[in-house]
Amino acid sequence: MKEIKIKLKKEKKERKIEKKQDEVKLVTAVFRSTAKGFGFAAVLDENGEAGEEIFIPAFDKKAAWNDDTVSVRITREKNGDRKAEGVVEKILKRNTEYVIGTFAKSKNFGFVVPDDRGMEEDIFIQKEHTKGAVDGHKVYVKITDYGTKKKNPEGRVVEILGHIDDPHTDMKSILRAFNIYPEFSMEVADETAEIPNEVSEEDKKDRVSYENDLIVTIDGADAKDLDDAVSVVMTEDGYRLSVHIADVSNYVKEDSPLDKSALERGTSVYLINKVVPMLPHKLSNGICSLNQGEDRLALSCIMDIDKNGKIVGHKITESLIRVTRRMTYDAVAEVLEVFKEGSKDEKRKEELKEEYGDLIPMFLLMKELSDKLRNNRFQRGAVDFDFSDSKVVLDEKDAPIFVGPEERNDASKIIEDFMLAANETVAEDYFWQEIPFLYRVHETPDEEKINKLLIFVKNFGLVLKGNKSEIHPKELQKMLAGIKGREEEALISRLTLRSMRQAHYSPECDGHFGLACKYYCHFTSPIRRYPDLQIHRIIKENLQGRLDENRKMHYNKILDNVAKLTSAAERNAESAEREIVRMKHIEFMQQHIGEAFRGVISGLTNWGIYVELPNTVEGMISLANMKDDYYVFDSEHMILTGEKKHKTYALGQTLYIQVVNADKLLKTIDFTIIGEKKFKELTENSGV
Repeated sequence: MKEIKIKLKKEKKERKIEKKQDEVKLVTAVFRSTAKGFGFAAVLDENGEAGEEIFIPAFDKKAAWNDDTVSVRITREKNGDRKAEGVVEKILKRNTEYVIGTFAKSKNFGFVVPDDRGMEEDIFIQKEHTKGAVDGHKVYVKITDYGTKKKNPEGRVVEILGHIDDPHTDMKSILRAFNIYPEFSMEVADETAEIPNEVSEEDKKDRVSYENDLIVTIDGADAKDLDDAVSVVMTEDGYRLSVHIADVSNYVKEDSPLDKSALERGTSVYLINKVVPMLPHKLSNGICSLNQGEDRLALSCIMDIDKNGKIVGHKITESLIRVTRRMTYDAVAEVLEVFKEGSKDEKRKEELKEEYGDLIPMFLLMKELSDKLRNNRFQRGAVDFDFSDSKVVLDEKDAPIFVGPEERNDASKIIEDFMLAANETVAEDYFWQEIPFLYRVHETPDEEKINKLLIFVKNFGLVLKGNKSEIHPKELQKMLAGIKGREEEALISRLTLRSMRQAHYSPECDGHFGLACKYYCHFTSPIRRYPDLQIHRIIKENLQGRLDENRKMHYNKILDNVAKLTSAAERNAESAEREIVRMKHIEFMQQHIGEAFRGVISGLTNWGIYVELPNTVEGMISLANMKDDYYVFDSEHMILTGEKKHKTYALGQTLYIQVVNADKLLKTIDFTIIGEKKFKELTENSGV
């Protein structure tokens, strides 16, 4: 067994601060610590919403834990881009009941090092509460005593999740840490069992039938929850685009156990090679999934589009459909490539004609319409973050065997364009009807983040018109269009996305900055997103004439809470997904310690240089390990400068690095800077 060494952390001395009663300013906030010891407290407004952050030095935390509600005394007001600074005066409420961490055994007791690196204190476990855990076990611990400045917190092991060296343990631990549970309750299971496997004749009544249309689903090869299908035909004036969305609301009734469970989950969670679904598989992969050749209930948005790609008319209706063919992105992309103008692969053309027949002209029409819709969005200023996410491939034991950028193709862009068109059309329709609704809102970017972006892109010779307090999405779009094909395209696109505010759900239609549109909602994925399911209910009640004043009052009453719950669930799911990808990045780089790569500086702090590699992995070069000089960080201009030799490091700069370490326990990937000569020596025979 691999020896695991874990050191108990030392208590930090608390700085004594003199207080003057007339200068005391207290605020209530939610505390979050960092791996470096210091933390930030997000001030809560009268509605309990977290807002502006206050910097809390490490010695002023007063033993606060992540997510604790605290009272903070302001010691220095905000000054420009510099955050206000404060001291935790009192812990008002402990919000952590359980902790996940790595167990280490001593002779007469054990202790757990929390996975959350923001928690500095190790948790003491009495011998009778270890549940038989051994060194290296990932454990789920219930906190029984939060400790003091002079005493470690205590807990008891509730569950052993597995050993740290077992790749399966990563996912299990992260899901538990984010309170994501794959299992459904017995109550939900009982209700699900009563749902039929086939569409009943009764449910087919009073619906518009599109069963004889050419309709396809286009998804990833591994997708099983198919909630959208599309069809395009030519008309005298242009095109008719039909977007058919699974009618999940027919089976998931309001306030039922299924509905309450779906609202609590808020969204499906995607874990590289598996899914924790919002709905049981009988619905998500069965009766609600738009499977090829099977009758399915849908809500359809039928859009009439002119020859310039402008939507000139539409109707939204309850429908009955039967998908003609289940297609994959790769298959459709191949059709588009083989049949594009100038292609001479006649043999492959004939093979594809035999395979897909009458569908091929529709695929070509889809590409034609998609290009026009995308161009119209581009003209109004919508930002297209056309970069690849990190693709991680796992083996049967959940160990990573490949990490790299995931490519988007024309077929995935077609579906994206069609779904955006439907989402905008539905949102605008219901806004003007003045009906209670749930919108997808994306606010203007934060000034501080935009300022950092302006500095960052300047290092690449790029200029954004406007200033940090007012910037139009069209300027971001122009900048991203200008770096197409450049080596740094993915990095700049990703950091531009990070500078945006996070979109969220709201009963108020406040517009979408990134899409440069006034009206936007999520209509197209009710199998995996609760907000889509919520608005489907409203749409159906409206279509059926049942949306009277009482029902409108009902929706006005619940929608704000639904928006908050689903926005929070979405953020939680995204955090879990990122954490799992990050853990697999670390595990993958453990196989490449000692190897050299060329990377780009993606972040700068006063403790290190973050470098992103071409395979999307990000690691850090610690300033403490840079012995050639003492480096000072200029946060205003985002640059590091050596005091003696005046060497500088800036965002976007290319570096040659060597992988020094990858530690799953500390959740770190460590690099060191090397010269070009050593880089060539190390990579000469490695194929890097």
